[in-house]
Amino acid sequence: MTRTLLLSTAMLLATGAAQAQTPPATQAAAPDTGLEDIVVTAQRRNEAVQDVPIAVSAFSAASLEAKGITQTLNLISYVPNMFGSNNTGLGSANAYYIRGLGNTETIATFDPPVGTYIDDVYMSRQNANNFSFFDLERIEVLRGPQGTLFGRNTTGGAVNAILKKPSDTLGGYLEAGYGSYDKVLLRGSVDLPMSEMVQFKISGYYADDRGYAYNSTTKEHTNDNDMAGLRGAVQLKITEGLTWNAAVAYMRNDGENLLNWPDDPRNTANSGGRFLTTGMVQNYTAASPSPYVGLGVTGRKAGFGLGNKTDTMLYTSNIEYRGEQHTLNLITGVIDMRQKFALDFADGRGLPNIANPNPAVTGYTLGGFAILNDGKHKQVTQEIKLNGKLFGDFVDYVVGGYFYDEKNTTDFADVFTLPFAAPPRGFPLLLADRTLNNNTTAKAGYAQFDLNVTEQLKLTAGIRYTDEKKTFQISDNRASCAANPLPIGCLNNNLVASNGVAIPTTQRTKLWTPRFALNFKPNDDVLLFASATRGFKSGGWNARGTRRDTLLPFDPEVVWSYEVGAKTEWLDRRLRVNLTGFVLDTKALQTPSAFVNPSDGSVTFITQNFADYQNKGLELEITAVPVEGLNVFLNVGYQDDKYKVDPSLAPNRYGVKSVRQQQADCKAQLAAGRVPLAPAGASNAPDCAAGIVDANGNIATPVRTPDWSLALGASYDFAMPSAGIIVTPSVNAAYRSRLETGTANATIYSGQVRSTATGTLFPTNPFSGDFITGSRTNGFWQVNASLTLRTDDNNWTVAVECSNCFDKYYAQSSLVNYTYISPPRSWMVRAKRNF
Repeated sequence: MTRTLLLSTAMLLATGAAQAQTPPATQAAAPDTGLEDIVVTAQRRNEAVQDVPIAVSAFSAASLEAKGITQTLNLISYVPNMFGSNNTGLGSANAYYIRGLGNTETIATFDPPVGTYIDDVYMSRQNANNFSFFDLERIEVLRGPQGTLFGRNTTGGAVNAILKKPSDTLGGYLEAGYGSYDKVLLRGSVDLPMSEMVQFKISGYYADDRGYAYNSTTKEHTNDNDMAGLRGAVQLKITEGLTWNAAVAYMRNDGENLLNWPDDPRNTANSGGRFLTTGMVQNYTAASPSPYVGLGVTGRKAGFGLGNKTDTMLYTSNIEYRGEQHTLNLITGVIDMRQKFALDFADGRGLPNIANPNPAVTGYTLGGFAILNDGKHKQVTQEIKLNGKLFGDFVDYVVGGYFYDEKNTTDFADVFTLPFAAPPRGFPLLLADRTLNNNTTAKAGYAQFDLNVTEQLKLTAGIRYTDEKKTFQISDNRASCAANPLPIGCLNNNLVASNGVAIPTTQRTKLWTPRFALNFKPNDDVLLFASATRGFKSGGWNARGTRRDTLLPFDPEVVWSYEVGAKTEWLDRRLRVNLTGFVLDTKALQTPSAFVNPSDGSVTFITQNFADYQNKGLELEITAVPVEGLNVFLNVGYQDDKYKVDPSLAPNRYGVKSVRQQQADCKAQLAAGRVPLAPAGASNAPDCAAGIVDANGNIATPVRTPDWSLALGASYDFAMPSAGIIVTPSVNAAYRSRLETGTANATIYSGQVRSTATGTLFPTNPFSGDFITGSRTNGFWQVNASLTLRTDDNNWTVAVECSNCFDKYYAQSSLVNYTYISPPRSWMVRAKRNF
């Protein structure tokens, strides 16, 4: 079992899923003592992973179990050049970065560049992509743009989860676990074949814990990871070649990722846990009603307590007709997602600056900076796909058509509390309360042809055409704006930029995304490949703006990726070495940025196409079985990336200052003795540490792209034949070198700095010293380990496992100079019974 843990970690190409528990349907034949390949659908057809000319990491069901991977966020440690974390505030949302492309936004006018798929159905909203797993067959992580076969919004890559189909054999499993923070885990699945024609499967999971962070103001626990799900699936084998698989699933995630610290900010002598201090409470009562109603917040969201609740309904259908040479699939998906949250992004107090890097605890009851959100998101997808062979075995092909329709309604409000009145209420200011309606309709057609020129040489050419339309509407919920909609702070569809140019409320994109590849396979153990692929991510609007002139559009992000690679096996399939090199060129990179407004201390959000982006790198995966029972792996990723900024000083068409002009203004402010991240006033250098210009006036380092990433581990199966037991200890460690998490690299360090413009001496500085708070993340290691006992018939399994075993933490994201750190050490004991 842990054997699979290590084999599967050898990511790139399913580099390892060497466990006999993986179903035969997903495994290519291999010697019993060697490595096994997972069969993947990275090219929308079944192929052994070692034969696919794509950088793909595949994990079998047994591999996921051995690693203790029970939800999507756990994958990031095992995929080279992949970084990820929960979004700020939201435990239900994952921000994935692959080869430098990612997005931390969840509002519906932003699309993630790493697409999430469940059974070939695209999940458009990042808000709920941190789901737990039902009865999984495998997961594939595809690195690099997948614009030809997977379509829009896969410029960084794709995470593809494939669930098991109902079996024609009665059976299943039950699993229970208990762990840190009183976590309870229950999972199970049962196959119920009714006949040779009709089979059912019912799967479910439940996870509940009290939360690892303690609020010393309200005496409540938060940052829990509560999840639940139930899925029913049916398989109808109508004829020998005609099959229909359909499923309906409900998934719930009530997790948070609120600011927290290892020492209690209210009392730093209280340490040894995780603490926060916001005055927002989790539930309101008649005796203690919501303070947001009196502030003027409208709708259901005014009554939301601190927390996040996300509910998703997923309907999938796949009708497949399989002939001798061709297979036709009709794939339908419907996703209905509802999200309600009230989150404090400033821990119930002020925002850090170099005059006050650790704002005093105030416990503001309306939060320091709170966002209340009530969202409804529904999408429908329909795809027709045909694949097969032509002219004997000379041509392999995949062709298809795709339709996508999404409708979003987001009712949300921003509340910022100023220190003009005594806590715990302070002086709350309702920055905005609005309802956003945005829709997307996309149609696409695609085709890919592989020419088998010889037994060793294959040429691939593919193309996709996408026609996409997006619309945007916004209305202000405040009574004052209903009475007088003219002020610029009232949000409505009369959108005009600061320079007087009208802001469009419709975007139309028509784009071709081709792919070309060359495969050379000199023998069964070596595959050499080279490819060029184009992809794009949809444009959108800066919907978090609190003035009409800031609701600016941004253009689509277009990517070309060039790869060369080798997939090799040695020593009678006991050693696998895979190497990929890539160059990624991105035009009009979409960059979300949030910073403290130097004029009033509030939060400003802006997303624009600030620059182009280039990333070059290498990815090495090594997996080995030196002797029977011993599995080892090593994965290494290297990246060298940078922004490529237009030299023009002219503003864009909406009057937004160019990056080069901002950089020049920043340097002029520094020369005049002004200091970035200072409080509002003459000391502040407002053009520095904002957008993608850092505190020194340089173009910032791109975010979440450590130069080096490393993962290694080993496991060994100790067989005890007399007892009928196999004992498997395993350990794996992951390293990431230094990285930045904020687009402007804004960080506050120890050491005084003086503003010569005003003579003010500040106790901290934004340039260098010991880290206090902000964007910088130093290099870090994290170690996971487990000890598993299983019967040799695999009927019983008991495992003890720890995650982040040495309780190390690192900055995984940042917002308005606050740092969000990774979760603490956790442990779990699991028992599983297969039947």
